[in-house]
Amino acid sequence: MQQNISVVPKKMIIPFVLVTSLFALWGFANAVTDPMVQAFKKVLELSNSQAAWVQMAFYGGYFCMALPAAMFMRKYSYKVGILIGLGLYATGALLFYPAAITEQFWFFCVGLYVLTFGLAFLETAANPYALAMGPKETATQRLNLAQAFNPIGLIAGLFVAQQFVLKNLKSDDIDDFSSLDEVSKILVKTSDLLVIRNPYVILGLVLIGVFTLFVVSKMPQSKEEGALPKIGYTFKILSKNKKYVLGVLAQIFHMGCLIMCWTYIYQYSEAIGIDSVTAGYYQMAAFVLFTVGRAIGTYLLRFVNAGKLLMMFAVFGGVFTLFTIFIEGRVGLYCLVAISFFMSLMFPTIYGIALGGLTEEQSKIGSAGLIMAIVGGALMPKLQGIIIDAGGNGVADVKVLGVSEVNISFILPLFCFVYIAWYGLRVNKNNEIVD
Repeated sequence: MQQNISVVPKKMIIPFVLVTSLFALWGFANAVTDPMVQAFKKVLELSNSQAAWVQMAFYGGYFCMALPAAMFMRKYSYKVGILIGLGLYATGALLFYPAAITEQFWFFCVGLYVLTFGLAFLETAANPYALAMGPKETATQRLNLAQAFNPIGLIAGLFVAQQFVLKNLKSDDIDDFSSLDEVSKILVKTSDLLVIRNPYVILGLVLIGVFTLFVVSKMPQSKEEGALPKIGYTFKILSKNKKYVLGVLAQIFHMGCLIMCWTYIYQYSEAIGIDSVTAGYYQMAAFVLFTVGRAIGTYLLRFVNAGKLLMMFAVFGGVFTLFTIFIEGRVGLYCLVAISFFMSLMFPTIYGIALGGLTEEQSKIGSAGLIMAIVGGALMPKLQGIIIDAGGNGVADVKVLGVSEVNISFILPLFCFVYIAWYGLRVNKNNEIVD
């Protein structure tokens, strides 16, 4: 490991700080959205799989926009991509205002979908931009440093969701919301949807301010000079890069694992009689562990090979997932919370390994594939919701292997950890696939 090479050169510190702030901003969006699955389920009387459309819209937007964002940035700079991203992010957040007026679930999903168009631009630009802001030898460590600020946004987003949304939902104070008469339901629904709307509208206004800050700031030019190679040639190069292709698949499984463990912490808590507000405190603890794990992982990367460390974290994550499945009650919930520590290292490390050794042109297109991989956060929670609904709309309707269906549904994150551990094992100290 290169211990004496600067992670961030002095001349790049201010631009690096500005780009790093974006990591916190999309972390906020991720965290404030996860509890909305449970909120919409209660307010709009949805099943677990229907409520999972929130995550489908949120993470599906990444999949649809990542490649167009990368294509756009082939011709323009990262800064322009960031400005487009902030604009779309703000637009999607502000769409929650008319969505609350119409009280239509699909309108909220459209808002989330547009919002994540912006996040796709931001992540497609910011991740490779952070990698490029210094020596190649410390690129993965630099990206982990930038990603360390993502959990700050996560914690802030969850705090807002918990204190200003979940605590103020009238439907959450009613034991049997479905038994209310239609007039009472309408009054409660209108009130609760306004509560859900507010943090997104405020976020949209904040994003307009951040957009202005980037407009007036001077950022380093990173667009390559000269003629660009044909896009088909770049795709061909990437498709033959085994480290990259397997890395994209690892990122799909990581994002699926991450969002399943964060989203269904509420359903897991519900199965053992814990209300949504209290479950929010457990998710807050998970985010704190995620933050600590990211900091520790970033430090350890100075001494331990990225692939080896990734494998170790995945193995421990898998062990705690087994505990989550087969240990019921609060101990199982503690294990579910602990999984976040071991997931903390994964996104930036997989990202850095997969893009290692690529040219800037290849990195821009390759980054799109890794951002599209976030679709794992849309597909796998939906599948987990279907498993939970197998015995009914509750979370503990039937027993499978002696535990409730919400417990057994965590076999999906377990599978994800197995693959990620295998990928880490296959990467040597030079970030090449070991045959």
